[in-house]
Amino acid sequence: MAKSSAIRQDRASRTRDAADSNTQLHAKEGAVATDLDRLIHERIRLGIVSALAVNRSLTFNELKALLKTTDGNLSVHARKLEEADYIACTKSFDGRLPKTEYRLASAGRRALERYLNHMEALIRATRER
Repeated sequence: MAKSSAIRQDRASRTRDAADSNTQLHAKEGAVATDLDRLIHERIRLGIVSALAVNRSLTFNELKALLKTTDGNLSVHARKLEEADYIACTKSFDGRLPKTEYRLASAGRRALERYLNHMEALIRATRER
């Protein structure tokens, strides 16, 4: 019984230490992991925004190949970014084939910049510990 009590106390201590570290990080850098932009923090959405940040535009098929994802997965994530005005979508036809092209909107570029700055602050704060 003494062993299980010691384990519970150790867990509680680690939880408090993590909370204290999070508070210190928040006070020190003005940012915590929970403050991240959840819209672009998700892997596929971050991939879309990052890819569009270094390319003038990309088609649906180019993004799908680059991110190694399915049509449905890419479509859902791209729509969320489009609804937030982070990306712009243009649909056209190339002959008889539909063509969907994406560009990074200025709001998306600003959001990515904020996200990267936030991540850099978290990394710096973590390395300083």
